[in-house]
Amino acid sequence: MLVLSRQRDESIMIGDDVEIIIVDVRGDKVRLGITAPKNIPVHRREIYDAIQREKGQNKESKEPRDKKSKSEPEKNPEKSE
Repeated sequence: MLVLSRQRDESIMIGDDVEIIIVDVRGDKVRLGITAPKNIPVHRREIYDAIQREKGQNKESKEPRDKKSKSEPEKNPEKSE
């Protein structure tokens, strides 16, 4: 992790397209301004985590419930040995 010190009105560049500006500092709160292209999603961490959980739930709900595990051998009741 890169740790940088910045003061109000200073910024950090991420690549050529993302700029993070220190807008205000009040006590233990820091206000950031973020400029990024529209194709780069920018979320607070708690929102990002909620989106990821929702994606996981949606993925699970789309899988058939009676789908067998790949590790389970396939059984054929008609075939006797």
